[in-house]
Amino acid sequence: MQQNDPDITLITADAPVAANTHGGRAKCLQRLVRLDLPVPETIALSFDQVHRIAAGRVPDMAPILAPFADDQLLCVRPSSEDPDWGGPGAVLNIGMNGARLETLSERIGARAAARLYVKFIQSYSIHVARLDPDIFDDLDLNAPDAVVQVLDAYEDEAEEPFPQARGDQLIGVLRSMARAWEGTTARLLRTAKGAPADAGLGLVVQSMVLGVGQGECGSGVLQLVSSETGLPQVTGRYLSQSQGRDALQTGAAALFLERDDRGPSLEEQAPTAFEHLKEHAAVMRARLREEMQCEFAVDNGVVHILDGVRVQRTARAAVRIAVSLAKDGVIPREEAVMRIEPRALNELLHRQIDPNAERDGVGNGVAASPGAATGKIVFSAAEAQASAARGEACVLVRRETNPEDIRGMHAASAALTERGGITSHAAVIARGLGLPCVVGASSMRFQTRKKRLIGMDGRVFREGDVITVDGSNGQILAGEAPMVEAALDDAFQSLMTWADAVRDIDVRANADTPDDARTALNFNAQGIGLCRTEHMFFEADRLIAIREMILADTPEDRSAALAQLLPLQKSSIAELFRIMQGMPVCVRLFDPPLHEFLPTDRSGLRDLAEALNLPLSDVTRRVEALGEYNPMLGMRGVRLGITVPEIYEMQARAIFEAMLLARADGTPVLPEIMIPLVSAKREVELVKTRIDGIAAAVRTESGQNFDYRLGVMVETPRAALRAEDIAPHCDFFSFGTNDLTQMTYGLSRDDAGRFMSPYVQQGVFPEDPFHIMDREGVGELLKLGAERGRKARPELILSVCGEHGGSPESIAYCRELGMNYVSCSPFRVPVARLAAAQLAIQDKIA
Repeated sequence: MQQNDPDITLITADAPVAANTHGGRAKCLQRLVRLDLPVPETIALSFDQVHRIAAGRVPDMAPILAPFADDQLLCVRPSSEDPDWGGPGAVLNIGMNGARLETLSERIGARAAARLYVKFIQSYSIHVARLDPDIFDDLDLNAPDAVVQVLDAYEDEAEEPFPQARGDQLIGVLRSMARAWEGTTARLLRTAKGAPADAGLGLVVQSMVLGVGQGECGSGVLQLVSSETGLPQVTGRYLSQSQGRDALQTGAAALFLERDDRGPSLEEQAPTAFEHLKEHAAVMRARLREEMQCEFAVDNGVVHILDGVRVQRTARAAVRIAVSLAKDGVIPREEAVMRIEPRALNELLHRQIDPNAERDGVGNGVAASPGAATGKIVFSAAEAQASAARGEACVLVRRETNPEDIRGMHAASAALTERGGITSHAAVIARGLGLPCVVGASSMRFQTRKKRLIGMDGRVFREGDVITVDGSNGQILAGEAPMVEAALDDAFQSLMTWADAVRDIDVRANADTPDDARTALNFNAQGIGLCRTEHMFFEADRLIAIREMILADTPEDRSAALAQLLPLQKSSIAELFRIMQGMPVCVRLFDPPLHEFLPTDRSGLRDLAEALNLPLSDVTRRVEALGEYNPMLGMRGVRLGITVPEIYEMQARAIFEAMLLARADGTPVLPEIMIPLVSAKREVELVKTRIDGIAAAVRTESGQNFDYRLGVMVETPRAALRAEDIAPHCDFFSFGTNDLTQMTYGLSRDDAGRFMSPYVQQGVFPEDPFHIMDREGVGELLKLGAERGRKARPELILSVCGEHGGSPESIAYCRELGMNYVSCSPFRVPVARLAAAQLAIQDKIA
């Protein structure tokens, strides 16, 4: 065998070994060799060689066996390109036979040697010869003749003697592992983990360190940090007189590593070996620039490093580890920023189900808002508020939510809907609130009139029953699940500070209420990019006034009703200005169709008639008259502002007077007013004229001068196409990609969940366009709108304020288009900040 043979390679410091040709394990072992760590002799077989073995081409065994002594036992382990892709299980003690049994019996004792041989025969029978494990069930494996019993059982079942030559055994093991990797089941498993279907497998053949014998012998694993928290902590297990990963499987029989009051430890039994082990792990951390888990064996007090793998970690631990490595000077800060998957931050920002907990799943849907929560089932917003008043956690269950449910969502611990997709009403509101939410749970039956929820397995849940909603993976569980609390610790803060130092696009938050604004500020949002003013009207005292305005017969009556809302809206907006402390606040004028504020059932209509002192028949008739065939494309947004101008006039006055209130407290404010659903230049001209008039009136009344910015929410294809006409009348464009995606595709975001999965699975769409921006269609409209808008007005401020604003893929496109900022739900702000920083670092490296 040549050391530089690309297919059968002795692992040395300069051998031609790479992760993409021999796998991650082989490459890691080479790095350990370069660090002069005590790694047993190892041969690496390339992906190509293993593929040939799977095809039935037996390799020349001479070069594979050449580095090993004739009586050396071997083990074979898989080496996939990414360790997370898995692989066949390791096979130990290859070369064990009758002759080796005799020599080992003299060295380690007959009983221990027999036990090794029996374990090898069992392993070979099951994993290589593919015999039924049951053939050993009736044998007494502790009997003096156990070896004879298992050899006879093998021969009876296989109809041939157990192979005695080490080369024959090794060929069988290599062939079995190679074919297992290329089998259908293994291919499906690894593709589910993100591996390509044709991913290669390498194999490593290594000298066995017995872990059994005289003196202190055994095996175990060690790491220097906690996988749960990332804090420094010697973690792992060790088992005397054992091999491989037995220490992790035997439970109570294993020893602790460090001294521990709960039981004996390796540190006590072999202090020198323990110190050497810690030193080796520290070297691996410093030189491999990563927290590593060592798999090791001890032979008569001497430590051998068998393997090193990246420490498994939660998102919380990943952040702590990356920050610690940077603070210790092991990696640069920018690399620490790059090591964290932005979406993984969701695990830190929200409570999550304990990953080690058993799950009793009863349904699945779209994971609409991350986090998990447990509560009693309620079927209405009123019941949710009542539960909150009693101090009881509840889950709001609805077929789909509407604006009247917002108060119930504020009161609930989680939300679950039968219909909807990633940008449905429930999903958007839940993300803004940081409320765990699953939508589109069509695997369950929602019998809301009977107040019953039927799981996919037929179990029936009634009002008051306890369920758990996992908004991170879209699962609904029966009963209460153990939770892991959110963790915004000092490591998280350090990481985000480093991210902000390199980020080159601003990140604002969509915030409608003072609580939303405080959350946004806590996550270091650089302002509010979208304040949906209509969400301020759903409190009971405001809802009756807005309903009175909607049902008014004359402009005078309408103005009188709006006069009741003016001080309420003014105080809410002023509070937002104060909380944001001079940062920009973009206030969107009234957008939804008016019918959303009106009751639909007879009981609600009766209550409304009583509140307004009107006949029930009049109220019913007027509510029915406001109905539309397609309200989301009907009388809403700027169309409402032009046909019912008193609404926008009241809101403009509320914004300007709120600004003066905040200024009186010393808060500098430059308000931004956004007109929704614009599709024509003339719409902007008409609304701008009225807002300018209100501004002039407020300046005269107050004796104070002020400025403001006016912009449009570009959410219709025509607005993007005619951006050059619209831009001269605006200070900014904010692309509302939720509605823009709906209108570009002709697709309801509330109903898309019913067929989106099959569409993505069959390649109609590469991804859900409401989740990841469609660059080819919606993205093309953004590009045209940005280019044409800035052609007419070069200083035009550009942003995205739909839910795509929090998507790392969409942020990348926004940067390419020269957007000034993105805006997203408050709890997605850290995700967007980190994603934007990583994009800036990538550009810098390139």
